[in-house]
Amino acid sequence: MPQTSEKIDQIYDQVVQRNPGESEFHQAVREVIDTLGPVLRKYPQYAESKIIERICEPERQIIFRVPWQDDRGEVHINRGFRVEFNSALGPYKGGLRFHPSVYLGIVKFLGFEQIFKNALTGMPIGGAKGGSDFDPKGKSDGEVMRFCQSFMTELFRHLGEYTDVPAGDIGVGAREIGFLFGQYKRITNRYESGVLTGKSPHWGGALVRREATGYGSVYFMDEMLKVRGESLEGKVCVVSGSGNVAIYTIEKIQTLGGKVVACSDSDGVIFHKRGIDLNLLKQLKSVERRRIADYANEHGDAEYIPGGNIWDIPCKVAMPSATQNEINEASARRLVANGCIAVGEGANMPTMPEGVKVFQEAGIAYGPGKAANAGGVATSALEMQQNASRDTWTFEHTEQRLHEIMKEIHRSCYETAAEFGSPGNYVIGANIVGFLRVAEAMLAFGLI
Repeated sequence: MPQTSEKIDQIYDQVVQRNPGESEFHQAVREVIDTLGPVLRKYPQYAESKIIERICEPERQIIFRVPWQDDRGEVHINRGFRVEFNSALGPYKGGLRFHPSVYLGIVKFLGFEQIFKNALTGMPIGGAKGGSDFDPKGKSDGEVMRFCQSFMTELFRHLGEYTDVPAGDIGVGAREIGFLFGQYKRITNRYESGVLTGKSPHWGGALVRREATGYGSVYFMDEMLKVRGESLEGKVCVVSGSGNVAIYTIEKIQTLGGKVVACSDSDGVIFHKRGIDLNLLKQLKSVERRRIADYANEHGDAEYIPGGNIWDIPCKVAMPSATQNEINEASARRLVANGCIAVGEGANMPTMPEGVKVFQEAGIAYGPGKAANAGGVATSALEMQQNASRDTWTFEHTEQRLHEIMKEIHRSCYETAAEFGSPGNYVIGANIVGFLRVAEAMLAFGLI
């Protein structure tokens, strides 16, 4: 045991030294490798072949300049990223994030998480992530189009349906995917629809892709509750965020009988005791692109809390669906103290390590993002299947496939956690399942 722990500490120290200043990436690596001691003891060949060290080093990191012109004719310069992390299981797969917070450390953390998330789906896809520090908020369609065209003019040379297949993420929806694909098609003279996912269903996109991450996280939550003899029926729930993930998390919770009483955006929190009006939320956020504060103007009994902490609101089920590190130790303790019994992560790494420890020590059901929010990338892989076969599937068929995938992810995580001596610990289960699938492929391919 001490030798294994020392080995893992050495690997982590090397990662920090080789990637200075990338705190989110360090956090993601630490969270995974700290759970792999039992694996290295059972399968010493992974240590001998330095599989962990190889997984922690991206296969390729691409950084590039993105010049574009706004509606006034002023030139702006942003920075673009694509980290192609691991292709052991298939072509690189992972979203593009357009947000001012994006820098190399964020992209590497997301790409590293994506390796294991994608492996958990059981689909033949590797892990990658990309994006830019460009902020689409407040930009006109023309400005977003010009930025996307400039971004793709550099990125296209690294993409392909058998090489690297990006999707959307924060700040990148169907509008941005459309502009990106249009430029790819223009440059390559190929209608290679499988090179991007998250497309509109009108031109090659999969039905359910928009809903998939939110729906999938609720399916995973439902499975976690079932093994504890519980269900979402009648449960008071809180969902952070108000983008696609949050909206369709709320929708599926309501379908399964739960009541969501709060959601949020970067400015504040809406608390609506009798339940969030989903139709109004969709109108405000998806159609009109307005702020969550306007919700209270339509419902006098709803309370808007500027700059509020959504985790102060008592609930039985919490679904963090906004961004990374949104639940710290203090917020986790408040959730537990207020009677929360389950947390399912719709966002990527939204709970800080100290918060995860609080949840695990309290014995609540905790579904980490790499498992709970894998429905988005799973449905992207289903979209790739449809594009490859020039086929289209119904909403019902695609959602059924998504449901089956999420149930299988839960089963594999739950059973693997028990096999390695940590029953009910989905962090350990998810990390080990994902690692084993990638590691086996890497061993098979030799030293590459």
